[in-house]
Amino acid sequence: MSVVTDMRLIAPHGGTLIDRTGGRPDDLGTLEIVALTSRELSDLDMIASGALSPLEGFMGREDYEAVLDTMRLANGLPWSLPVCLAVDAAPQGDRVVLADDKQREAQQAFRTTDDAHPGVARLYEQKPLYLAGRVTVFERAEPSFPELAKDPAETRAEFAERGWRRVVGFQTRNPIHRAHEYLTKVALETVDGLLVHPLVGDTKSDDVPAATRVECYRVLLDGYYPPDRVVLSAFPAAMRYAGPREAIWHAICRKNYGCSHFIVGRDHAGVGDYYGTYDAQLIFDEFEPHELDIEPMFFEHSFWCKACGSMASAKTCPHGGDDHVFLSGTKVREMLEAGDLPPQEFSRPEVAEVLIQAYQA
Repeated sequence: MSVVTDMRLIAPHGGTLIDRTGGRPDDLGTLEIVALTSRELSDLDMIASGALSPLEGFMGREDYEAVLDTMRLANGLPWSLPVCLAVDAAPQGDRVVLADDKQREAQQAFRTTDDAHPGVARLYEQKPLYLAGRVTVFERAEPSFPELAKDPAETRAEFAERGWRRVVGFQTRNPIHRAHEYLTKVALETVDGLLVHPLVGDTKSDDVPAATRVECYRVLLDGYYPPDRVVLSAFPAAMRYAGPREAIWHAICRKNYGCSHFIVGRDHAGVGDYYGTYDAQLIFDEFEPHELDIEPMFFEHSFWCKACGSMASAKTCPHGGDDHVFLSGTKVREMLEAGDLPPQEFSRPEVAEVLIQAYQA
């Protein structure tokens, strides 16, 4: 099943917004049960809603191999990460795709076989077989934040209602401080609207919890963004921490939500020192111009410059590091835990107050 979309907006990936929802099967009680992890449940729900268009189910071997080797599906359409369902054994009567050597998948998808990498560790721990096939979802997963849960068809409808055609998407798994506020606003200057699309699926245990982050987004948008130019919605995916390949995947997903542009900052979807600072931007050069259709918007590290008296980046600021307001993540955590507000040049006080309450709790 597919969904008709507004022709003024960018087309979904592959040309059609997939809808894999359907009715409850009559023979449900006779079917074998396959348990899903929370990440697989997130993937299933996104397949159902069309967020992973053109996928209609979990990948088979042909697509899986093509994605690992070429960052494309078997039909040649760009796609950067496997979307697979791991099982212990083959259910009777179903087709099963055997997973290749896990180290090969780790090296191709994550650029490392180190099990200290959270994505690699998850891969090594998962079940040994991959089950492939189309899915029909008759009961959707309960969203973590119902008021922010918007399927691609819904964001597209909202963009169309607002008269937006050029929409920039912003992916984040962190609170938005001044640096990211700056780059989202610079991007917004060039388009009709901004989709702030925080990831609310599984993240590392030391990442800021989604509920805390959502409250940070709300107070920031309420005080510092024009409401008629911004949509806040939850992105239900789990983090892979796959760096460059995940940047491509995130862009494709936002294309399905109706975004014509996508912000890629430094170390997008990175973890530790597994990826270069701008590898997630350079990987877009591996595709032909406009092959992805969605346009990436690349940004360097930004900061408050005391000499300029404004936010800036190395591209726009001639001054040295002594004039730049920079705080390490460790220093910020220490300040928040002590109940101290970081400088306003680093974080809006309303955002910092939410984080202080969370850290002290």
